[in-house]
Amino acid sequence: MGKPTGFLEYRRVTEAYDPVPERIRHYKEFVHRLSENEATIQGARCMDCGIPFCHNGCPVNNLIPDWNDLVYRKRWREGWNALDATNNFPEFTGRVCPAPCEAACTLNINDDAIGIKSIERFLIDLAWERGWVLPHPPKRKTGKKVAVVGSGPAGMAAAQQLARAGHEVTLFEKNDRIGGLLRYGIPDFKLEKWLIDRRLAQMEAEGVRFRTGVLVGASDTPAAIQNAAKSFVSAEELRREFDAVMLAAGSEVPRDLPVPGRELEGIYFALQFLIPQNREVAGDAPNPISAKGKHVVVIGGGDTGADCVGTAIRHGAKSVTQLELMPRPPEQEDKALTWPYWPNKLRTSTSHLEGEVKREFAVLTKAFIGDNGRVRALRLARLDWSGGQMKEIPGSEFEIPADLVLLAMGFIHPLGTLLEAFGVEKDARGNAAAPTEGPGAYATSVPGVFAAGDVRRGQSLIVWAIREGREAARAVDLYLMGESILPA
Repeated sequence: MGKPTGFLEYRRVTEAYDPVPERIRHYKEFVHRLSENEATIQGARCMDCGIPFCHNGCPVNNLIPDWNDLVYRKRWREGWNALDATNNFPEFTGRVCPAPCEAACTLNINDDAIGIKSIERFLIDLAWERGWVLPHPPKRKTGKKVAVVGSGPAGMAAAQQLARAGHEVTLFEKNDRIGGLLRYGIPDFKLEKWLIDRRLAQMEAEGVRFRTGVLVGASDTPAAIQNAAKSFVSAEELRREFDAVMLAAGSEVPRDLPVPGRELEGIYFALQFLIPQNREVAGDAPNPISAKGKHVVVIGGGDTGADCVGTAIRHGAKSVTQLELMPRPPEQEDKALTWPYWPNKLRTSTSHLEGEVKREFAVLTKAFIGDNGRVRALRLARLDWSGGQMKEIPGSEFEIPADLVLLAMGFIHPLGTLLEAFGVEKDARGNAAAPTEGPGAYATSVPGVFAAGDVRRGQSLIVWAIREGREAARAVDLYLMGESILPA
């Protein structure tokens, strides 16, 4: 805990943002971490709550009360050590995790939760600045070789843990840079990519080998999936050359919207817009899709949709409208009903506050309307969700202008051809079937082939990917060695 009476004395301390007119002119981060004094006050609010539900709320089981207390006492390095014990990449989660730990905070029952996420970022940024984050190469090599397919947070976490256990690890990525959707899905204004590069240098010093531009298993990918591969490795070749294979390729197939007019130009999946933008920011070719001066419509109300909103505003869009099929959530959750679980409430991102963004809830896209083969409008209808059933309201149809439409409705399953190449059984949703507990945890139906992250659980959070990568690494270590030195 922090100060015994801290939660009574101090209000929640929030991170500061750059002003909107300034930050929409660039793609750099605009959130400022807490000062040492602010972090101390924030840590002081941690209660002696008896049962720290934040542990259950956090997928990686961070030792949150421990490092809150250490931050309150200004024992920075010990706080960092406690954070490092459970999370390979707190600089990522401290920036882009939605913080389910805060929803589960006991103080959140009748007050503002402790800013756990902001303390996490404070600790990791301070640790990097003071040189505490160092490589941890293994003391001995096992002689075992492991291939990790996919370099998002699950693949990176698994690769780092397996390398620290002494295995020879090769991380395969079909694109030209390591990081998966950390690299290409999340805009730089939320996560600058030098943060990833800094971790990769640490992992390389620990023995991880990186092979980029390599497509594994499938000879090709659909046009909607980013693929910069210049070479191909078959599933049979990987299984022959490595003692174990970890599939961590994510959930990449986007949900489509097959309504009349879908074939019109100007309609794209969200990542077809976001990935080229991240490439442009990295110094590659300009984004071929421009929102400048256009009426932009984003279909989908989640984080990816918000990323499209923020990027379109930075392009100079004429207007931005975001559509959501579900009804408008309440401004404030019913804490007595939802705590300590993730609540259903209206979530307004920083991107929504950066311009005149219109948000429409409970609307159905009926058709895309075009001129000369290009989209110019959407035909929508209002929905009635009373009784939990979706019903179109008669006579409620209306149109809105749309020069650029971005489909941000989530992802339905991983690339099927990858799983089929390895002969891995799928679950009912098309994900790799693998348990997470007991003997054979994270093992697929194919001996020596494991699966972790979104490729196994479906579209989820970065923090869940890190957890599964860590746990699956331990499962692989047990499979190879009969015992494991990695944390459970």
